[in-house]
Amino acid sequence: MQGLHLIVYDIETARAALVDRGVEVSEVFHDEGGIFHHAGNEGQVTGPDPEHRDYSSFASFSDPDGNGWVLQEVKTRAPGR
Repeated sequence: MQGLHLIVYDIETARAALVDRGVEVSEVFHDEGGIFHHAGNEGQVTGPDPEHRDYSSFASFSDPDGNGWVLQEVKTRAPGR
């Protein structure tokens, strides 16, 4: 499976916890066009979203079974989600 999402409150803390456990995690990134991220590396800009908007900062990693995961930072869920 690819594109599985883990929603986290603090992406930097979540990333650091995974790295401390030996997981190879990408640097935190955001999408150059806004809150939507694209498959692959297209449109990725290094660092968290400059405005720290919810749903806008990501990091990615693969588990030992080859599944691809995306961490996504959300501090306040949007209505209806």
